Amino acid sequence: MTLRNLRRPLILAALGLAACARPDVAPRPAVDCPPVAPGTLVDVRSVDPTIRTDVRYATANNFTGAPLPGYESARALLLPDAARGLARVQARLRGEGLGLKLFDAYRPVRATLAMVDWAERTGRTWVLDQGYVARKSGHNLGVTVDLTLVRLRDGRELDMGTPFDTFSDAAHTANATGAVAENRRRLVHAMAAEGFASYDAEWWHFRLPGDFPALDIPIGCIR
Repeated sequence: MTLRNLRRPLILAALGLAACARPDVAPRPAVDCPPVAPGTLVDVRSVDPTIRTDVRYATANNFTGAPLPGYESARALLLPDAARGLARVQARLRGEGLGLKLFDAYRPVRATLAMVDWAERTGRTWVLDQGYVARKSGHNLGVTVDLTLVRLRDGRELDMGTPFDTFSDAAHTANATGAVAENRRRLVHAMAAEGFASYDAEWWHFRLPGDFPALDIPIGCIR
């Protein structure tokens, strides 16, 4: 047998051994999608692609340490009016060389329930009692956002004094001085100009007032 003929069975054998050694990967469960009317929720970046996103609850990089149910993709969705309002905020900030970066937007009800379950299961119910995690969240309505300010030219976040999802008094909007206080004030002012109300216990949290139904549509179901 020539060297060329010998190589083929050796390569096939090696590939077979590698396939046998590879651990089985459990398939992700299929998403059960309810009927969704077109335009119920829109991707913020489809309205303004210059808005940056870092959707933490679609990853393990959040306070629970695991992706939350309903976050099949790292997309920031909102009701259309809220998305357009956020785009107007972005336009206001552009003249200052600033922009928005979203950590969260619409959140399916199942994800909120998973947060509550985490708090109860780990003995951290104080986050519920002190208002850092809500049993019924404005995020479920598609009009609430968690965000910060960034420099447009390089995406660098402005100093807000604490990271996103810091559950302490230091994250209260008014608990800041100097440049941090000015950055928080700038964010509150820009958001308020387009009708978004701030939450005094979390500098990153804003909501568009109004009566809206809670939604439990997995993000993966929105096309």
